Amino acid sequence: MWPGLVGKGPDSEPPISLEQMLDLTAAADVNGVKFDGVDLFASAPHTDIDSTPDDLKKLADSIARRNLVVGSLVAPVWPPTGGGSCFGSEEERKNYLTQVRKACIMGRTLKEIGIRKYGIIRVDTAASPSQWAENPVENTKKAAATLTEACNIAEEYGERLALEGEICWGAMHSWRRVVELLEAVNRPQTLGYQADMAHSMLYTLGYNAPQDRILPENFDWNDKATLMAAFKTLTDALRPWTIDFHVAQNDGTVHGAGSHDKTGRHCPVNDPNGKMDVVEVAGLWLRGTDGQHTKAMQHICWDGCMFPNAMMLNPQTWNDILATMIKVRDAHGWD
Repeated sequence: MWPGLVGKGPDSEPPISLEQMLDLTAAADVNGVKFDGVDLFASAPHTDIDSTPDDLKKLADSIARRNLVVGSLVAPVWPPTGGGSCFGSEEERKNYLTQVRKACIMGRTLKEIGIRKYGIIRVDTAASPSQWAENPVENTKKAAATLTEACNIAEEYGERLALEGEICWGAMHSWRRVVELLEAVNRPQTLGYQADMAHSMLYTLGYNAPQDRILPENFDWNDKATLMAAFKTLTDALRPWTIDFHVAQNDGTVHGAGSHDKTGRHCPVNDPNGKMDVVEVAGLWLRGTDGQHTKAMQHICWDGCMFPNAMMLNPQTWNDILATMIKVRDAHGWD
């Protein structure tokens, strides 16, 4: 549901209401196949992180009425939403953990209601690469300590956390930094990686971390062999940690909207400027080096953050993405 909020706001387009997002989800249909559920953004004006059990029961009823369920939740860990930097001051880190706890409580409540049977709590470091660069070693150490505490909280509520890899998050702005951070926490049973195809692709280009670029400078996008080799390097490093997956396309550029910093540009799956064969690249994330299913994900979702509202409100956009997800499932799913 977060594409209805991310990149929206006073300095951009207005948010799309949760009810409208749910209606668009429920209406999508490709040869009788429909979406099974939704991942929620635990933030107003969609799903307030301080929702009461009664609020969540009403939400669950609204979702169930549309024959949908709930999967993952995005915890609002950023300073503008009440959180704080994962490697900031003691107070900022405390605020970060408070938001993680609230999201875990929400997740457990939705399970108790019966609308949610699977899914993770999505987090990041809630700070920029420039903030991290002020003291890389110490800031990575602080981030690992905060995430270790977050793991303790998640385990109290039977939840798992997933760091979404985006170049806009400090200590996660390169694929090597992500692995370094996950290894420093070393709680694979509780903390993993959320791979969004559009965001993760930018790691190969070295935005914000040129030293970790995988693709060569002035890369020719028609050179598919080199592109797939770069994706293999990336997925081999991050796949062992990947527990949540977003189907998405990227045109190879960075993009930001509203208050959201520049990150991987989500573009329509059938965009002529899209750089990936989505189904083929998805297989690198969903299958191991032996070609077998990892079965690490219980569901896959799509993310269209920063799609213009006109695109989001067009039912064909939803059907196009659903059709692509069906192809991914047909190619890499299991019974």
